Amino acid sequence: MKLSEAGELGLLAELERRGLARGIEHDAAALGDGVVVTQDALVEGVHFRLDRISWRDLGWRAAAVNLSDLAASGATAEGLLVTLAAPADTDLEDVLELYAGMAETGVRIVGGDTTRADQLLLSVTAVGRADRVPGRAGARPGDTLVVTGPLGAAGAAFRRETYVRPPLRLAEGRELARHAHAQLDLSDGLAIDAARMAARSGCRLAIDLERVPIAPGAELADLGFGEDYELLAAVEEPGSLTVIGRCEEGDGVALTLDGEPYELGGWEHFR
Repeated sequence: MKLSEAGELGLLAELERRGLARGIEHDAAALGDGVVVTQDALVEGVHFRLDRISWRDLGWRAAAVNLSDLAASGATAEGLLVTLAAPADTDLEDVLELYAGMAETGVRIVGGDTTRADQLLLSVTAVGRADRVPGRAGARPGDTLVVTGPLGAAGAAFRRETYVRPPLRLAEGRELARHAHAQLDLSDGLAIDAARMAARSGCRLAIDLERVPIAPGAELADLGFGEDYELLAAVEEPGSLTVIGRCEEGDGVALTLDGEPYELGGWEHFR
């Protein structure tokens, strides 16, 4: 079987089945003493194009996508380890702008590595601490589904051949983690990520698309693009957050628009 057939989820499931990895079902790895660690890589030509994004914005993005996983884990960020792979003729000032963009997140860079490569690649490891990590597996029937902000901005920007800076929801993530039964960040699209929570929790997530806050300039289809990096959480009490649905008995995800079934795509690695 090829990776294009298995997809990311199929690969992860096979690694778990063979005992080659464990505890990889959540946004980040929860280690001992409250330590939380996550890692993401950005590859030129796959995750970004340098003719559509500035070096500083790319730096912010590389840091923010990892900090989003810490936010989903209810963690306080303590540092970033950055591996940079780049062609030898890359301009030094561009690289400094890249690191300046990461520094703008307010989380210090504490280590990493550099190496020569034929194309630009950024691999960032974010380290934090959390008192409680909700994970993806605790949603239960009767819970309310909430999001921390509008969706679709990344998809709308992509249609304009540009990118937007991902939001940082670390404070919201810590607040939610105190009481949320489950939470994750919306990196691969609302339908795809909701399905991950539903599968791990053993319940059905029913989402009313007319209740989902949509970013200015975005369309409903943009909710399937991914890269919004807002948080989706299953809670008993929504507080001031926007309610978009509920958890029910059953499995999978039920998306409706004004009571009618609706389908959204999403990002799946290798496919």
